[in-house]
Amino acid sequence: MTVYDFTAKDNRGQEVSLEAYRGQVLLIVNTATKCGLTPQYEALEATYQTYRGRGFAILDFPCNQFMRQAPGTDEDIQTFCTLRYNTTFPRFAKVNVNGKEAHPLFVWLREQAAEDEGDEKAKSFEKKVKLMKPLGKAGDIKWNFGKFLIGRDGQVAGRYSPAFTPDKLAAAIEAALV
Repeated sequence: MTVYDFTAKDNRGQEVSLEAYRGQVLLIVNTATKCGLTPQYEALEATYQTYRGRGFAILDFPCNQFMRQAPGTDEDIQTFCTLRYNTTFPRFAKVNVNGKEAHPLFVWLREQAAEDEGDEKAKSFEKKVKLMKPLGKAGDIKWNFGKFLIGRDGQVAGRYSPAFTPDKLAAAIEAALV
């Protein structure tokens, strides 16, 4: 199984096969518009602009599971991201990433890489998150802006902590683009 075996609704409600991204390096991110990490949209867009010409895409999946920090409709989220952060990468409809209602893509992603990579800042953030929400199952996505790097072969190449900022992924993205 690869990422290309999945479909998801885009932010206009149209079913999209991830097969459309075959051969590209992908960064799949669960996002939120009212989170302390929301300014990462700026770094995500910069990363997208840096690498998109080399076969790289960011797939944005808003998620309202973490303290309801992605309120509003898919259209509201699109408007916010476009006007506030000038994002141009593909955005999908809101999904759940953990639990019984989790989108099958995120179930698969979590199975492929159960632990986040990150730095000291990311580890410190994760300790704070544990205080704010009950512990989930092992492998659950911890918060908004969890990131999965997908290689050109459609397999998970890395999983990164929500607090691990997109600019720190440059080496991993470069390696995957080769």
